[in-house]
Amino acid sequence: MGFEEVFAALTSLHLDNDEVARLRTWVAAIVHPGECLQLIAEAAGTPCCPHCQCPRVHRCGSASGLQRWRCLACRRSFNALTNTPLARLRKKAAWLPYLQCVLESRTVRAAAELVGVHRTTSFRWRHRFVPGAANKRPVRLEGTVEADETYRPRRSRNPAAKLTMDSFA
Repeated sequence: MGFEEVFAALTSLHLDNDEVARLRTWVAAIVHPGECLQLIAEAAGTPCCPHCQCPRVHRCGSASGLQRWRCLACRRSFNALTNTPLARLRKKAAWLPYLQCVLESRTVRAAAELVGVHRTTSFRWRHRFVPGAANKRPVRLEGTVEADETYRPRRSRNPAAKLTMDSFA
């Protein structure tokens, strides 16, 4: 199971308070970010190429604490984070504290202050750490839709505007 599947499984589960507390304890027990990277690498094992899905890969050094792999078919290199929400994220030391903030349902600003990143970084991370958060849109209404009241302005704030029934459609 890849890292992205683990994240997707966590978001689809409805955890009770005891399970959330156990998850928080487990995340808090990981002190060093190298442990997190090591867990990701162990979970990935010997991967297949994320670009062409060829299983023939070989080790190709390491970068940023993660094993690099090179595909023998397409010759592209990758690591355990390629094609995951954590790909190309920096400040690995802040990932686990930020995940703790997400689990505690802190606001974007509060999480940014606590972890020590800018609020725009916190916003982008929130959408990376919670898969599908940016893609969830309201469900489109279908069938019969009824509305109780219709709002129609009595006059325009612009005296030069000509209001017609077409402007309310």
